[in-house]
Amino acid sequence: MTGLSAALQYDFMQNALAASLLVSVLCAITGTFIVIKRLVFLSGGISHGAFAGLGGAYFLGINPFLGAMFVAILSAAAITRVILRQSQPADATIGILWATGMAAGVLFVSITPGYAPDLIPYLFGDILTTSRAQLYWMAGFSMLNLLLTIILFRQLVAVSFDDEFARLRGLPVGTVLLILMVMNSVAIVLMIQAVGIILVMALLTIPPLIGLALAAKIRVVMFYAFISAVLITVGGLLLSFYLDLPSGPAIVLLGAGLLMLVKIVKAQSKM
Repeated sequence: MTGLSAALQYDFMQNALAASLLVSVLCAITGTFIVIKRLVFLSGGISHGAFAGLGGAYFLGINPFLGAMFVAILSAAAITRVILRQSQPADATIGILWATGMAAGVLFVSITPGYAPDLIPYLFGDILTTSRAQLYWMAGFSMLNLLLTIILFRQLVAVSFDDEFARLRGLPVGTVLLILMVMNSVAIVLMIQAVGIILVMALLTIPPLIGLALAAKIRVVMFYAFISAVLITVGGLLLSFYLDLPSGPAIVLLGAGLLMLVKIVKAQSKM
């Protein structure tokens, strides 16, 4: 019996594998646009800002991921407004969001009555604890992201590569950018389950970078990003299961290793 089939005898591994595939879809779609648009640092701000939503949801006694989703989407809308109006440097706004989100999250958790929750799974992820209910949320939002990408593909590509040229072509740059940012914020919250708040930027970035190293056409880049994301998440999942490692760091380090390997092989092929 192979390692994967043996692991899939357990229900929690089946859930984790399904979550890995859904996260891979998000890496391929949203991650590619984010890397091309150079919004990776912004994604870090949203992921850390979402921690305020997690903490607030704990304090109110509601689903933590619903709280994180609400704050992440709100943050995405606020940052989009700053980018479009250029009222202040976007990186300063992101830095403030990064710090205040983490601070507010810790504060909410500390004042919540009763036993304080373990924050490690939210900071570093634990895909092995994915529940059926979380899977349904992930599946729904992943399919929504996929549908929006299919419908708005040309507009998203145009805005990601050159928003000024897209504006000259008469495209609603502000609306398209807002949709991209909301898609990004949703993807970030769903990825938190896999790798946590601190490591989510790596999972959002590494598969698209592998895709960009292997192809030039954006559809092909997304395909390679999806394949590499599957290899990274499933491989990290198996390493976590068999070697008793934390799943988030295992996934990210495996991804970093795969990216380095692709870069080395590509460099050798040019010699």
